[in-house]
Amino acid sequence: MIEFESISEVKKCPKQYVLAINDTLNVISGKWKLPILASILYGNHRYKDIQSNIEKITPRMLSKELKELELNGVITRNVYDSTPVRIEYRMTESGEKILSVLDVMIEWGLAHRKATLENS
Repeated sequence: MIEFESISEVKKCPKQYVLAINDTLNVISGKWKLPILASILYGNHRYKDIQSNIEKITPRMLSKELKELELNGVITRNVYDSTPVRIEYRMTESGEKILSVLDVMIEWGLAHRKATLENS
């Protein structure tokens, strides 16, 4: 079993710190993953709902990104036996923890935008 270090332990070692950041970025990086996760977090669980919520994403790209998020254990894909077949995407327990990351990113982005506009 792999033992995970605490954040304070990781911060003492630049190599482990960078590795942890890279692990996170490998899961959520790219143009579409964060908008997809935000869409699912806020109630859009069906493919068409997610697609309509994200401007300019192609069906092919949405399918690709959803598969990658599922492979990384961030979302689950549930197929319901109905006519027509209904497919929904939900956050996993691990995926739900991304909400706190997104909240911090939003706070930083708003503050950064405000500071940039004030300094212009």
